[in-house]
Amino acid sequence: MNSSAPFSNALTHEQLRTAPKVVLHEHLDGGLRPETIIEIADEIGHTLPTDNPEELRNWFFDAADSGTLELYLETFAHTVAVMQRAKDCFRVASEAAQDLASDGVVYAELRYAPEQQLLSGLSLEEVVEATLAGFEEGQRIAAENGNPIQVRTLLCGMRHAHRTTEIAKLAVAFRDQGVVGFDIAGGEIGNPAEHHVEAFDYLRRENMPFTIHAGESCGPESIWGAVSVCSANRIGHGVQLIKDIDITGDFAKLSNLAQYILDRRIALEVAPSSNLQTGAAESIETHPISVLYSLGFRVTVNNDNRLMSRTDVSREFQLLSETFGWGWAEVKRCTENAVKASFLPYSERRFMLEEVIRPAYTALESANTE
Repeated sequence: MNSSAPFSNALTHEQLRTAPKVVLHEHLDGGLRPETIIEIADEIGHTLPTDNPEELRNWFFDAADSGTLELYLETFAHTVAVMQRAKDCFRVASEAAQDLASDGVVYAELRYAPEQQLLSGLSLEEVVEATLAGFEEGQRIAAENGNPIQVRTLLCGMRHAHRTTEIAKLAVAFRDQGVVGFDIAGGEIGNPAEHHVEAFDYLRRENMPFTIHAGESCGPESIWGAVSVCSANRIGHGVQLIKDIDITGDFAKLSNLAQYILDRRIALEVAPSSNLQTGAAESIETHPISVLYSLGFRVTVNNDNRLMSRTDVSREFQLLSETFGWGWAEVKRCTENAVKASFLPYSERRFMLEEVIRPAYTALESANTE
């Protein structure tokens, strides 16, 4: 993806794996292990493109590397198909927590749409209960392996469907059991966030935070709807905001919307590799993240879908280090941005910043200067 020579002092994948990282934008159904998909598919009689793990891994990446969000989303038919039984919801959640922890992620908010997991007779509540239990097991195993992680959940309503208020109420019902927020997912084109304002009004009344996918395959008008009409606390992707920023002169000129997002510290959940696959950015060299970061936007770096993008967050930072020369200072700032923008309670955010993130990066930066 990076056609130019990388910076000679770029951080390596192994270096980045040692750093504590925070992921805010990760789809549970986009990060399954190929081996798990094959085993469950065999049990339930679901046909896959191949039953070879490495070939399947490559198939997901190649199929998702289509250039449009709509074709990218078609790959989820196979992952969702193997998440229909309680034991499978549990297993996928447990493995996700373990896999993120092995990459050095210390806090993650994983999102999924429980309405897509009802084909075998589970109720919405049963899907959430099984998934939360899986996260608990995954956290326990990760800690035993020396990779502690905290996992929380965002429940997604599908933006092309009509159950968003129902799912919003489900999120509130489980708010003290590990669910910390809400989102809408699915095809952005033709499905503006404003269509679901009832759900967002309900969440605000219940004091439940939410993020909204916007500015991925649609332009700034989609971000405007998410922020100005629906009052999103964060923006999923948001990279099309660059179209509302004029950088041709000596000083950047921001639209009122861009200035508002900057001033109010509304976080952007950016996922570089995914953005390249869906056409939200043409190349890593021209990806808006560098400009948005330099202007002071609350940029965070995320996986989106580890399986479809064949990535992890260490690799995402590696790409940015190779392309833009990012070092520990930039990785630290994006990680701190993610902690500050997370839906954890303030006291827990502060503890993570002061006791986990900052000491670790101080040590990494110090070791780098010796």
